[in-house]
Amino acid sequence: MNWEQLQTIFWLRWRLMRNQWARSGGLGAILAVLVGLGSIGLALAGFTGGLLGALFGLADARPSLISGIWLGVTVVFLLFWLIGLLAELQRSEAIDLQKLMHLPVALGQLFVVNYLVSHFSLSIVIMVPVMLGLGIGLTVTRGPEWILMLPLALSMVLMITAWTYCLRGWLASLMSNPRRRRTVIMCITMTFILLAQGPNLYFNLLPHARDHRASRDQNAALQRSFQQLAAVQAFIPPLWVPVGARSLAEDRVLPALYGTLGCLGLAALGLRRAYRVSLKFYSGQTGGKLSPRPPPKPARILPAATTAAAGSRFLEWQFPAVPEQSAALALATFRSLLRAPEVKMALGSSCISILFAGSIFFLRTPPTLTEAIKPFVATGVVAFSIFILLHFFINQFGFDRDGFRSLMLSPVERRLILLGKNLAFWPLGFGLGTLTLGLITFWLRVPLLTVAAAIFQLAALLFLASLGGNLLSILVPFRIQPGSMRPTKLPALAMLTMVLCQLLLPLALVPVFIPPLLELLWHHYDLPPLVPVNLICSVLFCSAAAAIYWLTLPPLGRLLQRRETKILGVVTVEVE
Repeated sequence: MNWEQLQTIFWLRWRLMRNQWARSGGLGAILAVLVGLGSIGLALAGFTGGLLGALFGLADARPSLISGIWLGVTVVFLLFWLIGLLAELQRSEAIDLQKLMHLPVALGQLFVVNYLVSHFSLSIVIMVPVMLGLGIGLTVTRGPEWILMLPLALSMVLMITAWTYCLRGWLASLMSNPRRRRTVIMCITMTFILLAQGPNLYFNLLPHARDHRASRDQNAALQRSFQQLAAVQAFIPPLWVPVGARSLAEDRVLPALYGTLGCLGLAALGLRRAYRVSLKFYSGQTGGKLSPRPPPKPARILPAATTAAAGSRFLEWQFPAVPEQSAALALATFRSLLRAPEVKMALGSSCISILFAGSIFFLRTPPTLTEAIKPFVATGVVAFSIFILLHFFINQFGFDRDGFRSLMLSPVERRLILLGKNLAFWPLGFGLGTLTLGLITFWLRVPLLTVAAAIFQLAALLFLASLGGNLLSILVPFRIQPGSMRPTKLPALAMLTMVLCQLLLPLALVPVFIPPLLELLWHHYDLPPLVPVNLICSVLFCSAAAAIYWLTLPPLGRLLQRRETKILGVVTVEVE
């Protein structure tokens, strides 16, 4: 361990972080302090809860109960870890090894630093203190041999994090090849969705699971399920923790020791593999040993006129009542979104999740909802589709990156640029909204007038989302890292804006529920039932939203023209 090198690199990392905080006006430092204090508070709360639970609730508990508690803690940790892995599948490095490989530094210690820093997540902050509190409490109440639960639980966490780090490095090496990037991303998306939906598929789709659930003797069936789970735990490394807890409750120490040694061995194997993958990735040997590239085959030359006609047909589409500049920009942006693998992954995962959830609901008996409740359900469905696409609307220039220079240098009016950007995202909103609305209409037998009203509500929400997205995209832009939906070291103000948007969006969606509420009040006071109040109010609401959107385009275009140089500096330059 070269402490001088490590100290110098830490000092450099700290200076870079201070420069980022200085550029954000000190807001980044304040947010970092708040996040640190919140993490410490969560860790103390988890440790205290685990300690008190073990001291006052598990002193005389049965072995099955103790094993079940440790099984629950392990499963919750794995669930949180899987959610975090889905949120950030690509590995984030605190220290870029590629910039240091030409220097005489010890890469092994830097690899360990990156491994430790990259796994500072919510699952670690909450669940590891809970495990430590449970282990210490059981040691105090049941005997000193329970101290073995601490290395067993920590070795399990080490094993999971090591192989997760190896998985992220392996995926990074695979996706370095552009030809395999899309296939890898779609396969990963499908795999994680199937894993996340596995319990739902088992309990709702498989016939034997439904028959098993509907059996008369449910207690006996539940007991058999627990016995089968206990028999399988010994073959699943993360579940060696509840196996060790049960063995210690039965005065057997060796299973806990064997589980600790096994987890440590698997963790060492995962770290060794991750280190080798990282070295190959940063040295350019992503596919293993470098082999000479075969000579390229002569390409078939096509006529220039045929190629130009085939390639430009889509971008030459015209739309009625839409300026030519806005239509061209909308088509170009929409084509770039369809070609981006990260956008495909985000949209594909959303659509597949909706289809999985819909297939599960369709196999059940529809709930008996009154006709007065169905309009609220349809409105909530279209509002949910806008919520899924929120990150596209609030950062419309972050996906352009270096391409934003073309927009800045073009002689097109800035309000037409905003209109073109908004039109590019409308097919995504309408596609996802109509998909969810169609599923809920088929399942609940929603009336056609309610469906038509929901479509106008969806259009109104798209107008309002475009208006708010234009303002946020101009004032708080941030760069999206190529190949992922993750921002490139998100500035503090942008991070705070995203959090506030997520928290305040339900309040912003309240006006769209006014038309079904007015229809409910109309029927409550026994007014003429043939009047489609929901549809009429939805049309008026959509018209008002469209008028407000059109009137705000010129001032927002002028604001874009004043701030376009700052936006260019944010979306084109990678943050250090």
